[in-house]
Amino acid sequence: MRSRKRSVGEFRREVRDYIGIFAGINLTALALVWFLIPNKIAAGGVSGLATILYYLWGWPVSLVIFSLNTPLLLICLKIFGPRFGAKTFFGAIFLGLAVEYWGRLVTPLTLNPLLASLYGGVLAGIGMGLAFRCQGTTGGTDLAARIIQHYTPLSVGNGLLLIDGLVVALAGLVFRTPEAMLYALISLGVTSKAIDGVLEGLNYSKGVFIISDRAGAIAQRILTELGRGVTGLSGKGLYSGRDKEVLLCVIGRAEEIKLKQLVKQEDPAAFMIITNVHEVLGEGFSEEMVEK
Repeated sequence: MRSRKRSVGEFRREVRDYIGIFAGINLTALALVWFLIPNKIAAGGVSGLATILYYLWGWPVSLVIFSLNTPLLLICLKIFGPRFGAKTFFGAIFLGLAVEYWGRLVTPLTLNPLLASLYGGVLAGIGMGLAFRCQGTTGGTDLAARIIQHYTPLSVGNGLLLIDGLVVALAGLVFRTPEAMLYALISLGVTSKAIDGVLEGLNYSKGVFIISDRAGAIAQRILTELGRGVTGLSGKGLYSGRDKEVLLCVIGRAEEIKLKQLVKQEDPAAFMIITNVHEVLGEGFSEEMVEK
């Protein structure tokens, strides 16, 4: 019975992943059709190269994306085998079809290259981030970077940087203006931030480490006045050689000021480390839905 429930749960998660990849691919395609392609913004990757070839020789963007992604997929499947993943195959193949579909239905929203680089970057980043979050990909440079990593000492990140840099530089040469490169770089930066926002979440909390000789009193006030849990960690001051208790707690952003005041009242000499925390799961915070 438990095995059957687990199978049903896994099937539902797979369906949700494919729906998420489908939505992400369509958003990425809309970013290209609405903003990037009409404004000659080749923001790296296969889509950027397809945009260059479209203006250079009139080749359809959707056909170029499909034609470039297909051999990259086959090479990756040969190198990495079946474990490479059906979701990657689905996303990479579907992007070209989505660009073709939306290209026939919609018209550009703006011909201002600055607005296009900003809004196109945001929309593409949301789409790609959604696909990544659902364990898929849009193909292109992701696949090429993995191939480069396999045959060279370069990491995937450096491979992506190399490929995108070459595409952006090629755009500047083909369109014969440095502005083409500058707008492409803006779009790349915005896309990267948008992807991070989707993957890490925008509603972040605060993680706090507190080192104090009055750790017990501070912990009690956090529990009663903030209603947050506190964990005591064993620590040792290497300079003083004294054992210390380190408090760890996670709070909402709105509670940061109150926590600082609370700690200062108990121990003005307390040492605090406050950092942003993403994806906090558990009681009092967001809860991830898990099929059982």
